Amino acid sequence: MRKLVLGAMVAGLACATGAQAQNKHIGEPSAAISQAVLVPAGAETLYVSGITPPALNAGAPQGTPTQFGDTKTQVTGILNRIEAILKSQGYGFGDVVMMRVLLVGDPAKGGQMDFAGMMEAYRAKFGTAEQPNKPARITSQVAALVAPGMLAEIEVQAAKPPKK
Repeated sequence: MRKLVLGAMVAGLACATGAQAQNKHIGEPSAAISQAVLVPAGAETLYVSGITPPALNAGAPQGTPTQFGDTKTQVTGILNRIEAILKSQGYGFGDVVMMRVLLVGDPAKGGQMDFAGMMEAYRAKFGTAEQPNKPARITSQVAALVAPGMLAEIEVQAAKPPKK
């Protein structure tokens, strides 16, 4: 009888562990971001450095909007770069648990960050029917980035259950 009870406890624990192996996104489902993301112990974590936008037009004068595009265009390019990095390591946007977005004030917006433009690009990748997860996130306006004309830089952390 003791073996049967012990076996049932071990089986129950194994099922509970499997259920806990997923990241838990905390917050209102309709919110653009998670208030928090709980990553289970033993999860594999990937840290992606700050990624800047690709140049759209290498021949454009440096630091001009035609070199990198507006905020939405830059964030789209950055997220495409991040997606490729994640994919190369066996991750996807559904595994992203934390995102830090740095935006420079857009001269076309009176020096204010283009939060709406950033959100348009973000919503194409997060909280969609195909990829419903949303990371915890911070968005800050900064004075400048590494090159004139860059309006955005993004870093992410992703986590998933360890490989078996």
